[in-house]
Amino acid sequence: MRESGCTQRVSVGKMRTESLPFSSLPSQTRLFLDYLADPLSLKRFYPSAVASHTDPANRTGEVLARYETDRARLCDALERINSQLGAGAEVRANIELLRGSDTVAVVTGQQTGLFTGPLYSIYKAVSAIRLSECLRGRGIDAVPVFWMATEDHDLEEVSDTFAIGNAGELAEARIEAGPADSEHPVGAVLLNDSVTKATAGIFSALPRTEFTDELRAQIERSWRPGIGIGQAFGRFLTTLLGKYGLIVVDPMDVEMKRLASPIYLKALKRSSDIVSSLVARGGELAAAGYHAQVLVEDDYFPFFRHDDQGRRVALRRADGGVRQKGGKDKFTADDLLELARSNPERLSPGVMLRPIVQDYLFPTICYFGGGAEIAYFAQNSEVYRVLERPVTPILHRQSFTFVEPKHTRTMEKYGLTLAELFRGEEMVLPEVIDKFIDPATARLFADVEERMNTELNRLDQALSQMDVTLAANLATRRRKIIYHIGAMRRKYHLRRAETDDTINRRVKAAITALLPNGGLQERTLNVISFLDRYGPNFIDMVFDAVDLDDKGHRVVYL
Repeated sequence: MRESGCTQRVSVGKMRTESLPFSSLPSQTRLFLDYLADPLSLKRFYPSAVASHTDPANRTGEVLARYETDRARLCDALERINSQLGAGAEVRANIELLRGSDTVAVVTGQQTGLFTGPLYSIYKAVSAIRLSECLRGRGIDAVPVFWMATEDHDLEEVSDTFAIGNAGELAEARIEAGPADSEHPVGAVLLNDSVTKATAGIFSALPRTEFTDELRAQIERSWRPGIGIGQAFGRFLTTLLGKYGLIVVDPMDVEMKRLASPIYLKALKRSSDIVSSLVARGGELAAAGYHAQVLVEDDYFPFFRHDDQGRRVALRRADGGVRQKGGKDKFTADDLLELARSNPERLSPGVMLRPIVQDYLFPTICYFGGGAEIAYFAQNSEVYRVLERPVTPILHRQSFTFVEPKHTRTMEKYGLTLAELFRGEEMVLPEVIDKFIDPATARLFADVEERMNTELNRLDQALSQMDVTLAANLATRRRKIIYHIGAMRRKYHLRRAETDDTINRRVKAAITALLPNGGLQERTLNVISFLDRYGPNFIDMVFDAVDLDDKGHRVVYL
C-alpha cells in the first residue's frame, strides 16, 4: 500500500518499468547490499537506520529540537546564492518556508560535474524533491536541498562528461584547466575557452532535434568562460529543477562558512576523539566482513586548509600539532581554533566531517546518497556520536536505466535483457550472431567440432590398443586442435561483429546506450543525452518513474 502523500507527481504517459535487485548487478559491495536488504540489522553502524522512506518523518521532533543554526541568516544566504543562480519563485517560496521553525530539509549532494555530470546527480535531486513532497502530503513542512561539493579539489573527476551521439557512439565532452587549478577547490576554478569547445563538440555529435537549439542555449548561458565551475553547475541545475523548488547550496559561500564556525570549533576540539573513533570503526567494519570506504590512519585530520594561494591542502597530525601535508607549516590547536573563529572560510571539512556540517547548517531529516555514501555513513556515524549530534539516516537514491524505443525493439528481437547485457559484448555478440545473424555458420562450426571429435575418438581407440603413449600424445594434440577451432570461431565472431551492419547499428548501439563503458547508464551518461531527444519533458519522465518504495534498480522503457 502506497504511503499517503507519496502518489505519483505527474503523468506523462504510461511507461513500462521493471525492477532489478542490486544483488543481481555486478560490482556491488556487501555492505551496500546488506544495507538495502535490511538496514535495521546494521544499527551498530547506522544508529538511525530506517526500514522505509516513510520512517524519517518520525524524527521530525528530534531534528527540530536539536537544530541550532540561525534560520534567518541561513535563509538570507540561501536567497542570495540561489538568486545568483537564476532561481525563480518556487525556490524562493521554499527558502521562505525554511525560515519557519517547523520546517525540515531533505538533503542530497554531488560533485559539480560538467553539465551536471552523470545522470545520478539528477536522480539524487529528484529523490530529495519527491520525498519532500511526500512529507508535505503528510502535513510536515519539508524542502529539498542540494549541496554542491564545490570544495572538492579533484578536478579530473568533474572535467568530462558523456552523451550518446547520433550514430549510437559514446561522445565525450571535456574541459581543460591549468596545472595549478588541480589543487584548488573545483567550485572556484574558472572556466576557460575549453568549455566553449566542449559544448560545440558534444552538440556536433548529438542528433539534431526540435529541442537542440534551446538546450544548447541553456548550457551556454550557464557554462561559459570566466564563470566558476560551481556557479555554472548550480545555474544549469537550477534551470532544470528550479521549478520544483530545489534549493542549491554552495558550501564555499563565506556566510555559510561563518554559520558553520561553531561546528568547526567543536570538531577541532574533539579531533583526537574523532580520529580514534574512526580508526576503531574501521576495525569493526573489517571484523564484520565489510570494508571501510575511507582509510583513516593515525595521522588523519578531519579538516583541509585553504592556503594563501587558494589551494585546498590536507592537514595531518604530527609532532603534537598539525602539519600541512607535503609542507613545513605547522599549526597548534589554538591556531586552528582561532582560524575557525575569525576566518572559517580558510577551513574545509573532510569527507568524514562534511555530513555533520550539512546537518548542523540544515534541519536534515534524511540524506539521499549512493552506494559509496552509504558506506561513508557506516564510518562517520561515529563522528556524529563524538560531536553529540543526532545521526541522520541515509536512504539510497532512486536508480534508473532509461531504454529508448529503438533499443527496446532490439532487445526484444534478439531476446536480450539488461541483466544479460552485463555479461559484456564479448559474450552477448557471439550469441546474437549465432542465433539471429548467421545461424548457418554457427551450425557449420558445431558440425565440424562434432565430426572432428567423432573421428578423433575413433583414432584414440585405435592408438590406445597399439601404444598408450601415442594415445596420450593424441590427447595433447586434440586439446590444441579444439583450441584452434575455438580461436577461429572467436575471430569469425569478431570480424562479423565489425562488418555486420545490424550488429553495429542495433546491438552495439543498445549496449553503448544502456551500459556505457560497461557500467550502469546513470554512472556515465549526462542528462543532455535525453534532454536533446525528449526535451524538458524528460525530467517529468524521471519524476513519473520514481517509486520510493522500490529499493531496486528501475529499468524504464520509454
